[in-house]
Amino acid sequence: MLTLNYLKEQKKAILIEVLPPETTAEEAEIRLNESEALINTYGGIVVLKVIQQRNLPEYSTYIGSGKIKELQDIVIETGATSIIINNILKPRQIFNLQEKFRELKLENELDIWDRVDLILKIFDKHAKSTEAKLQIELASIKHMGPRIFNMGMELSRQAGAVGLRSGQGESNTEMMKRHLQRQEINISDKLKHYQNIRGGHRQRRRRQDLKTVALVGYTNAGKSSLLNALTNKGAYVADQLFATLDTRVGKLYLQNEIQDYTDYKYQKGGSEILIADTIGFIRDLPPFLIESFKSTLAETIEADLIMHVIDINDPQIEAKIEVVETILTQLGIGDTPEIYVFNKVDLINPTALEEKILDPVIEYQGLVPAGPTAALDLGWISEEEYNRKHALPMPKIHPQDLKDKYSHHKPVFISANEQKNLEDLKKIIKIRLGLN
Repeated sequence: MLTLNYLKEQKKAILIEVLPPETTAEEAEIRLNESEALINTYGGIVVLKVIQQRNLPEYSTYIGSGKIKELQDIVIETGATSIIINNILKPRQIFNLQEKFRELKLENELDIWDRVDLILKIFDKHAKSTEAKLQIELASIKHMGPRIFNMGMELSRQAGAVGLRSGQGESNTEMMKRHLQRQEINISDKLKHYQNIRGGHRQRRRRQDLKTVALVGYTNAGKSSLLNALTNKGAYVADQLFATLDTRVGKLYLQNEIQDYTDYKYQKGGSEILIADTIGFIRDLPPFLIESFKSTLAETIEADLIMHVIDINDPQIEAKIEVVETILTQLGIGDTPEIYVFNKVDLINPTALEEKILDPVIEYQGLVPAGPTAALDLGWISEEEYNRKHALPMPKIHPQDLKDKYSHHKPVFISANEQKNLEDLKKIIKIRLGLN
């Protein structure tokens, strides 16, 4: 399946997805849309989307030889500057693809990236602190190291095949391998310095009995917006993936309940807690990438409570919840108390958070249930109420169903942007932290 889009921008990408034949059109579209959003976040535009359905990827090049020939023609036609494959490729597959496209003798070399390459490029673009940059460098070494080693071995093999000495290629590869190993050790030592600083901060908080709540969620679920709404932290917010890479911590003061006596109302004190926001999660993250960011994720790992922020409008809401929960388990914090915070309710039908508006009236005077149009005609609901019910789309899963399914996580439905239902959230935070 091909979709062409001719644009004049410089960073033109061909996006490729290799999927099993049983993948539905909806699933394929969702994957492509997320990948395109990643490319846009990096600063590129997609000029071509390709879906190849195969039971198994091609062993040597991941995509089939016929598709490669087709893409060679399209690269020339569109002026594409990169090919991005939305999967995790083996080093040999990337190398072989690069060799195939070098045959075109393009004026500028064509970048060929897999999903991890793209994510690392975005991380590098958004990193602000020295710590974040070190973590990205460490992840890049772990990702690129095997690729460089494989490339050297392949060049050595090719040299031997034409009767040339292969020792030089192997020695260069070994030198590069040792250099990367030294770099990895050096970066890890530097990151330990930041880990020790963070560890000291956490020890002081524990001595002060200061509780920490960690915000987690799929990327672009609205974690930074919620941090700002609760703490006025002023964290950077953008409608893009991975807008946050560093850990940001803000303070939230939770007031005690007002005691209502006969002649007066009395409110005594409250509790101060910390809210920590860090990197968002995404599907198909390799373990080494998560491991590289453990320094930043330390606030989450050692938190007293986790707030899992979820975009209630996401068509893949359940799948993305599962992605986040899997990563939390990988981090060893699957048993930490957790609240599910369904965000962005301002973007859905306002009546979706209530019982269906017809329920109280459809059996009025013994009449059988009616649809909204019939109810409007019969005068059971006003025109304003009818328009309000149909003005905005309903979420894929009704909020009441989400509330029932995830009741053990004490779900709350909020809008961080409009600061809706934040007081309800604060009450549940107090209960889950055991604060009076």
